[in-house]
Amino acid sequence: MLSWLAPVLVFGLVVLVHELGHFMAAKWLGVYAPRFSIGFGPALWRRRFGETEYIIGALPLGGYVRMASREDEATAFLEGGSEARVPAVGASSSPTITGEHHAVEARPKDWDPDAMVPFGPKPVPENRWFESKPLWGRLVIMLAGVTMNAVLALVVSTGLYAGYGRAYIPAVVDSIVPDRPADRAGLLKGDSIIAVDGTPVRRWNEVTERVSASAGRELTFEVMRGGRSETIRITPELREDTTDIGTVEPVGRIGAASTINIAREPMGLGESAVAGWHSTWAMGTAVIRVVGGLVTGKVSVSQLGGPITIARTSVEAAKSGMETLFSLIAFLSINVAVLNLLPIPILDGGQILINVAEGIKGSAFSARTREYVLRAGLVAIALLFALVMFNDVKALIFR
Repeated sequence: MLSWLAPVLVFGLVVLVHELGHFMAAKWLGVYAPRFSIGFGPALWRRRFGETEYIIGALPLGGYVRMASREDEATAFLEGGSEARVPAVGASSSPTITGEHHAVEARPKDWDPDAMVPFGPKPVPENRWFESKPLWGRLVIMLAGVTMNAVLALVVSTGLYAGYGRAYIPAVVDSIVPDRPADRAGLLKGDSIIAVDGTPVRRWNEVTERVSASAGRELTFEVMRGGRSETIRITPELREDTTDIGTVEPVGRIGAASTINIAREPMGLGESAVAGWHSTWAMGTAVIRVVGGLVTGKVSVSQLGGPITIARTSVEAAKSGMETLFSLIAFLSINVAVLNLLPIPILDGGQILINVAEGIKGSAFSARTREYVLRAGLVAIALLFALVMFNDVKALIFR
């Protein structure tokens, strides 16, 4: 049960929050949104409440909010096409938008004579089209999804700090590599490092940060050994090491490893909120660095994972406990936020770029131009999906 419940919880929550952001912003600005879908493809469940139909699709690879638009025919293919059951909404050339008799041929089972298309004969007022809103309003709608994902990551991170406290690895030496700087200087297993170059340290990452930036420069370590204070001078040597985003960079190393024991310190709500903000910011900048590394070639595309990797990671996180599972939710949520801002046409970033370009141009691009641009974006996403699926399958084979 865990093998399918964990991925549904993780990915479903991240997608739900993203699409809910778009949906709430659209409703707030008065845009008609006849469909809210989690997943693509055939509907496993659908129900209409008010003027919106809510759907759970068979392919849990994302979601979308269908909004009234004069460009509906150009974008309908992204949501499975402008199928008969849900006619195009907002397309000025469509007979369904004017309430003509052609719409009767595709009446759904829950046809409502008092509803707007596609659920009834009434046309969608032009002031409820997406394009009828000012540029700032359209940008609010398009940015609402990534904003909600960032908020989810922040709330989850804050909650984890408040509930579990701050986890850290104490600055205690667990092992020494023979004939490396730490060994030659006399650092021993069990030493507690209390200061580096006069700066007090408590966590192992504080030690590694100073060591990494000090290759070839002597550092003074103050350690507690057997209840007595000792001073040891160590010069980190330059070594190539793998960073947190998978790149290999030259850093300082002394040949010492930390204890595997994890300590925790309790945190108040205010302190947890600050720590949650810093954690969310760090995760976001890490994603940006990975994207930059992919563009420059410093990060290999073989490191990218797809749905299978997410599912497998979700299951492993759930087995490790709720803290690990919710940490994964926060990380994936900020991933979705950052990646959706990439200037790829079918992503939020691409749509923002198109709308800003139209604002500068002073008029909308033609329907054909928009369709070509969106299809190009779809091809790019399809190629990316094929790549990550290849990486996923390869990883499964090697496992």
